[in-house]
Parts: sequence; C-alpha cells; structure tokens
Amino acid sequence: MKKLINYKDKKPLVHETVFLAEGVNIIGDVKIDENTSVWFNTVIRGDVNYIKIGKNCNIQDGTIIHVSSHGFSARGKKGSPTIIGDYVTIGHNATIHACEIGDYSLIGMGSVILDQSLIQNKAFIAAGAVVTPGSLVKSNELWAGNPAKFIRKISVTEEKLLVNTPNVYYELSKEFLK
Repeated sequence: MKKLINYKDKKPLVHETVFLAEGVNIIGDVKIDENTSVWFNTVIRGDVNYIKIGKNCNIQDGTIIHVSSHGFSARGKKGSPTIIGDYVTIGHNATIHACEIGDYSLIGMGSVILDQSLIQNKAFIAAGAVVTPGSLVKSNELWAGNPAKFIRKISVTEEKLLVNTPNVYYELSKEFLK
C-alpha cells in the first residue's frame, strides 16, 4: 500500500500525474512535480525540513530521501532540505540526505549523497558511490568510490543516458497505470 502521511501541520503535495508504486511512503513537507515516478518501497521523509522533487524525475525502488534539522546535520551546521531538480534519475536503493541535485543528473544504484552536498546539472554519480558531506560535484562530471571523487568528464554516450533515462521511466510508469 502507498501512503501519504501528514507530519504535524505539513502535508505531502504530489502532482496528480505522479506515479506512486506500491509500498511508497511520503511523509510531511514534500512537494513532487508532474510526471515524476516513485517506485516500490521508497521512503521520502520531509519531517524536520522540506523536500522538493522536480518534474519528470524517477526515484527508483528502495530509495530513501531525507533531510536534516538544526543540530542534527553531519556538518554540524544548520539543517538542510533536499532539493532535486527536473529530469533526475535516482537509482535503486540510493540514500539521498539533505543535499541538492541538479537537472538531468543520475545517481547510481546504492549511492549515498550526504548533507549539504551539491550535485550540479548533468552530473553522474556511479553505483555505490558515497558523496561525503559538503561535496561539490560539478556539471558533466563522473564521480565514483567511497569516498566519492572526481573520475573524469562524462562521455557523449553517458550524457545521452542522463538525458534519456527519465523518459524511459516515464513511459514505464504509464505501462504500470494500464
């Protein structure tokens, strides 16, 4: 069963075109824009700060998206929301925590993005990478490893993957609605 759960006076705002698979839980101060798909057993918890997810994103199975509050940030500073741009792909079982992800970026399966990191537009985080608190991943960069580090600029083929994957998942979500 999918659930939209209020937290205190905050209620999730999910656009009517968003696909929510079974087992999804969306809690509190969360806004999800049009044509985004949220896949099985994902948790998006905007309890102590807000979460904004742009249009045409795909948040794949088992992902956890959370925020930080004052006094509970990995960097010891004020809390941070999580802001995800448009046309972003977040792979299966990723953990996205109190960070910002730019348009057309791809976060690989099992990756961890930590507090106050900034992933700029068209960035590629490899599967299993751990992006440490406060990291800056610039546009068109590939990062990998634990801790994640810059590997190289993305290739033309990888850029096509970043741009095309959101549409593939949008079409797949329409199939699930039939």
